[in-house]
Amino acid sequence: MARFATQQVSLALAAVLALAGCGGRDGGTVVKYPTLDGAQPLIIGRGGAPGYRPDHTLESYRKAIELGADFIEPDLVATRDGVLVARHEPNITETTDVKSRPEFASRKTLKTVDGLEQEGWFVTDFTLAELKTLRAIQPFGDRNQSFNGWFPIPTFEEVLDLARSESARLGRSIGVCPETRHPTWHASQGLRLEDRLLATLARYGYTSRTSPVILQSFEVGSLKYLRRRTQLRLVQLVDADYVKADGSLQLDPPFDRPYDFTAAGDARTFASLLTPEGLKEIRTYADGIGPWKPYLVPSRLLDANHDGQPDDLNGDGQIDDRDRVLLPATAVVRNAHAAGLFVHAYTFRSEPRWLASDYHGDPLAEYRQFYNLGVDGVFSESADHARAARDR
Repeated sequence: MARFATQQVSLALAAVLALAGCGGRDGGTVVKYPTLDGAQPLIIGRGGAPGYRPDHTLESYRKAIELGADFIEPDLVATRDGVLVARHEPNITETTDVKSRPEFASRKTLKTVDGLEQEGWFVTDFTLAELKTLRAIQPFGDRNQSFNGWFPIPTFEEVLDLARSESARLGRSIGVCPETRHPTWHASQGLRLEDRLLATLARYGYTSRTSPVILQSFEVGSLKYLRRRTQLRLVQLVDADYVKADGSLQLDPPFDRPYDFTAAGDARTFASLLTPEGLKEIRTYADGIGPWKPYLVPSRLLDANHDGQPDDLNGDGQIDDRDRVLLPATAVVRNAHAAGLFVHAYTFRSEPRWLASDYHGDPLAEYRQFYNLGVDGVFSESADHARAARDR
């Protein structure tokens, strides 16, 4: 029965991908996408192009633009002296060469960020001048390590300058999609992110809905604070802990809910936000949602011999996404569009270990399925693959 169901899903996916292959232009006729407004989905370089360069560096953002990204996405954290810089996390132990720098050995510490105790080096313990002496490294061991130690950590202003100069050079708009990272925690450190973010954007004239800027956060409170102060487009990000064997999402703290909910004793979870009622509420303060892609297209592991262990479908001796089979798409995109929200799904990676078995190691197949589903944008770590699938 499980095998039959898997075959049915695979056949359905094949049909979807065949239809998706007709997107873009067909005999000179522009085909309308099933997005909220019918426009082609945006390609957002998550951290730039981490598939090719260490993420959240100017060189990574520049590479994403070169590969066809419409927007670049800097995650924002604050230095001790209050400057916004681009890092995926306040803890920079695995993304910079700080642990090899003896002059900063004494900065290693323990901090609790959103309920999780972490050991390492944190941006909030460095001034911008100190941080600029560090160099970025590639945290994924299976990616190109040859650029480790080359690139400094950029400020948010440097990212905006890059987007503006590349827009002028290329003759096309390059947008910026900043995320406030751990805003409740930053506020507890006396380094509130939102006002710094808006003040920086205002200096560049980015204050209206038509500005090439989309702001995002996992925390509802951060977005509501921004909504009262700006007309820029806002996105509610939606997380989870991990995908269980049956395809359902595990919601464990602190990834079960926006951390400002946890701090306020609000029992709602991220999953609550994606119900039709939750989506209607999001529309009161945001313009779109940014869900983890398993919320849109789930997948499951198989256990054909009923031994209680997941089947190693590709026989490589390990269990990862390559051993998962796709389940039917959920109604999240349809419900979000019905509520007037656009949908930017994350994160798309091209290495085979991130791709379900149905995609047969082809990242373009995954993009095409999500484009055909109607997503309005994708957070991609390989913008060239996202572009090839969209513009084919």
